[in-house]
Amino acid sequence: MRLLLLDNFDSFTYTLRDYLCQAGAEVQVVRNDVPLAAIRQLDFEGIVLSPGPGVPAAAGVMPAVIEFYHQHMPMLGVCLGHQALGEFFGAKLGRATRPMHGKVSEVRWVGEAEPLQMGLPAQVAVTRYHSLVLRDLPPALQPLAHTTDSTQELMAFRHATLPIRGVQFHPEALLTTHGGAMLRNWVKYCIIAKNGGVEVPLTDYTIL
Repeated sequence: MRLLLLDNFDSFTYTLRDYLCQAGAEVQVVRNDVPLAAIRQLDFEGIVLSPGPGVPAAAGVMPAVIEFYHQHMPMLGVCLGHQALGEFFGAKLGRATRPMHGKVSEVRWVGEAEPLQMGLPAQVAVTRYHSLVLRDLPPALQPLAHTTDSTQELMAFRHATLPIRGVQFHPEALLTTHGGAMLRNWVKYCIIAKNGGVEVPLTDYTIL
């Protein structure tokens, strides 16, 4: 599985790359100051949008990458990438109840089981580095995980019909439990989902 990892100038990018490579993917890292025309010349089958500082609108070519590729291949957004995908599809981005920088939260999966969480406990500890969160998801986006505290802040979503996922937390962070397994699940899911660019039924997904 050939992946493009769009680097939003984040210190976690190459840790994320290492996890994806350990999951069996071939990963090419490209920074977000590269023109879309240059990215279109590359050969890849899925996209990971990295964490990074600031807001999605200021993240270089990332909004253009989402617009151009969202109907054509699997995408995973991490932290800033998650926020960018959410905004693109119509969710609202606003201040979190409190900034969470390097803090660990308990997160509970919600709704039906799906590929990203296959084989994982119903509740996991995740590492967060953000002060903004997505709210008011449109019908096209379905919540996958919330924090277990009273804030119930959104920590992951899926697109209803496209192979697109977003996680607000950092699966590659040391204190995130099962982060490597989540990324392995996503790579395996991409191998199935890349054919046709549409959602893959859960019954067709097998943990290897």
